[in-house]
Parts: sequence; C-alpha cells; structure tokens
Amino acid sequence: MSQILTDRDAIRQWVIARGGNPVLMDVPEGSKTRTVLQLSFGQDILNADNNEGPDRLGGFQLVSWEEWFAALENGGLALMVSDDPAGGNEAEFSFVDRD
Repeated sequence: MSQILTDRDAIRQWVIARGGNPVLMDVPEGSKTRTVLQLSFGQDILNADNNEGPDRLGGFQLVSWEEWFAALENGGLALMVSDDPAGGNEAEFSFVDRD
C-alpha cells in the first residue's frame, strides 16, 4: 500500500525515519529540467563531522531540506511512499505529479 505526501513535515519524518537525506543534481543548461530530485539512504558517513570531501554521491549533492522542498514544489511534485509502519522500505518511493 502507498500514500502520497505533500506536507513538508510528513515527508521529512518519513525520510529521516529511514535514515535518508535530501539530495539534488544540477543538470546542464538547455535541458528541460534544471534540477534532479532524489533521496539518499544509508549515507550517514557523509554527514559525519570532519568528513574529508564534498558531500556528493554520483553527481548528487546533499542539500538543506529548504532547498530540496523548494525544488520539489517548483517541479509540482509530491512523494509517493510505502505506508508500511515497519519502515525499511527506503527504496519504495517515487516522485509523482502534485494534484
């Protein structure tokens, strides 16, 4: 079963409960979409104090929740997630059009 989340607090709680972080990727000018949204799970080491490099994962960059939510809303998107209360379903999400 799934649910569609648009509320910022609900989205943040779902992601954090599964050890996730907000990430974005800027794409070259001239492309249809300027920013690619994603969520990264299991990357706690990148958020540790005194890490040795930029917070980047395969072209994605860890960003603030405010920046991530701005991109989500500018794209007219919502987050469809598993509503399994047991958690552990971090791979079970997708971005959908906000109705």
